[in-house]
Amino acid sequence: MSVGLVIVSHSAQLAAGVVELAAQMARDVVLVPAGGTDDGGIGTSLDKVMSALGQADGGDGVVVLTDLGSAVMTAESALEFMGNPEKIVLADAPLVEGAVAAAVAAQSGAALAVVQKAAEAALSPGPASAGQGASGVIPGAAPGAAAGGTGSTVRPDGAVTAVLTLINPIGLHARPAAALAGALGALDVDIDINGADGQSVFLLMALGAGQGTELHVTATGPDAQRAVDLVRAEVENGFGEL
Repeated sequence: MSVGLVIVSHSAQLAAGVVELAAQMARDVVLVPAGGTDDGGIGTSLDKVMSALGQADGGDGVVVLTDLGSAVMTAESALEFMGNPEKIVLADAPLVEGAVAAAVAAQSGAALAVVQKAAEAALSPGPASAGQGASGVIPGAAPGAAAGGTGSTVRPDGAVTAVLTLINPIGLHARPAAALAGALGALDVDIDINGADGQSVFLLMALGAGQGTELHVTATGPDAQRAVDLVRAEVENGFGEL
């Protein structure tokens, strides 16, 4: 099982559309729309939200995403009626981007807190790694660096770095960006790829990195080496597209 998602919107069509979009990148995740009023109008329904929460909860928890303010109030009321269960959380996130990012994280098997974080960080640029320029190039990374995993280095400050070249024909487009962000989201790491948060599918896509682009990767945290090795393996495998 995985963390489930509930999409609460004033429009039934909008909620269903967000679910359809997110499902393209997370086919094993339970995504349930809760849009519109009980009579099919524009608005929100407490009964619909509570029913959706029950459908989405497979045991690993549920992340709820909403559109406008009153949808938040309806979701909060539903949680109150249910006794504010610990495994159901309301994400403060943009509806579409947050839903896709959360779905990608859930597909990777990430825990509830990680899926919530993925949603809430969907459009937030991660802090640039210390000493890294806007171009993503790490000045002075190689000198004095100790050997890390295959082809990576470890800076004196403990950060693991690597420079990789995209070889798949389309580059870091939606599918590989989603797969990469989802896998990295399940790790205990802060990872920067050319100035973008490596755990954000949207920020990775925004790089516009095509075939031949160099990726400057910097990772810190307990899973830093594992994360850099994961990125290297995916890049060298062409994200399975060769």
